[in-house]
Amino acid sequence: MKKLLVPVLALAVLTVASGAQVPSAPALPSDGSTVTFNKDVLPILQRDCQVCHRPGEVAPMSFLTYESTRPWAKAIKQAVLTRKMPPWFADRQHGPYRNAPKLTETDIKVLAAWADNGAPEGDAKDRPAPVEWVDGWRIKPDVIVSMREPFHIPAKGRGEVIGFDIPNPFSQDTWVTSIEIRPGDRSVVHHAALQLPETAPTPTRFTGVTTPPFAPESQVLGPTVAAASEGYYGIERRMETSAPPEAIYVPGSPPMDFRIHNAAKLIPAGARIRLEMHYTPNGKTPATDRTQVGFTVAKKPPERRFVTLTPGTMVNPREFRIPAGAANWEAIGELTFTQNADIVWLMPHLHLRGKDMTYRLIYPNGRTETLLSAKFDFNWQLGYDLEEPVQVRRGAKMQVIAHWDNSAGNKHNPDPSRDVPWGELTSEEMMIPWFGVVVDMKADPKSIFTTQASNNSASSPRIGVSGPRNPAETLPAIIRGRP
Repeated sequence: MKKLLVPVLALAVLTVASGAQVPSAPALPSDGSTVTFNKDVLPILQRDCQVCHRPGEVAPMSFLTYESTRPWAKAIKQAVLTRKMPPWFADRQHGPYRNAPKLTETDIKVLAAWADNGAPEGDAKDRPAPVEWVDGWRIKPDVIVSMREPFHIPAKGRGEVIGFDIPNPFSQDTWVTSIEIRPGDRSVVHHAALQLPETAPTPTRFTGVTTPPFAPESQVLGPTVAAASEGYYGIERRMETSAPPEAIYVPGSPPMDFRIHNAAKLIPAGARIRLEMHYTPNGKTPATDRTQVGFTVAKKPPERRFVTLTPGTMVNPREFRIPAGAANWEAIGELTFTQNADIVWLMPHLHLRGKDMTYRLIYPNGRTETLLSAKFDFNWQLGYDLEEPVQVRRGAKMQVIAHWDNSAGNKHNPDPSRDVPWGELTSEEMMIPWFGVVVDMKADPKSIFTTQASNNSASSPRIGVSGPRNPAETLPAIIRGRP
């Protein structure tokens, strides 16, 4: 059975987010000339792929040169034609999103034509200058904190997700204007999230070992059941309830910068700060990581505040149970905004059977707007930055619709023969539509919205529902939770 490594082609996103200056990609030659690496392909790779596909980064192969790229020509073609790369799951008819990859249909045709024609190198004089990659902080942090101890990752083996409490550097409540997570060794960090859990650490039992409070919490990527599908390793854990990510790191992603919204985020004095690190062996050499977090501090009182919201437990756990074999099980929730807010960021969170999540606004006048409709892949924890804030006013509703596949057709399903309850284990399921808003300073961040739930059986999630639904339809609200 294979172990979970980074997929054949690792994350490729908009390179400009990394601070490097890259040339624009050329159009498909209109004169019938041959597509070559130097003239046509390399500019695309520089813009969309090299952010991960270069030495020292998380991708297992480099696309810096013709010699290192040529063996992967057919794999590149397959990855872009099937939309596996660059990883992006949002329906493109909604948005737009600030962090969306820029790979175009023309780019895909160029890459496919290059592979189909023998992947020629072309004339050296057509080769663009190498990109000067930024190696260091992309913000200019005022405060930097590190993991208390280095963490060691073997050269080969299972991936692992570890939760580390890190020091809170602030002795008083502090407004920060940006947050950057900077891995110590990017070759083994698949993604990372910074959280501010409201609860104290609790002992965590895993594989028969109890860890005391403040010790790292471990999730080992291993076979969840004996019948797990070939090539899939899942995560088993018993950990605290998920806290929303205040900042995330995925290769190539920009830091969380609240200044673009004239806003700041409050870090309370003494608040618990937690890093959730997803490590994956690089397949070559043992590695040591000690990730750092940098903050820029507001120099003056902020005009507005950025708040990351979690509607708590999204459904009544006693009603939430996905039947064995259900291929398109649906749950619908709804919340009502009690204060004005600008929605700027969205991040669906499901587990191994999660298929998709849709965020839809219903305005008081009945108008509807879909903010995001995205497929879900547990191996790629992506957030979606709206290009422009979406203003919602008191009384507007957000409807969240999610689907799960608990059938044998889901290759990631640990056990399609069992019903799946709500739970923190990734072999269980949950429905958390994290989202970020910008609000006025006078707004109460703990009462930006309300949720409601029905206690009758009619509120149970629907099974096997597919196709369009009238978003203005009166729906039983199955969300439970709090900001």
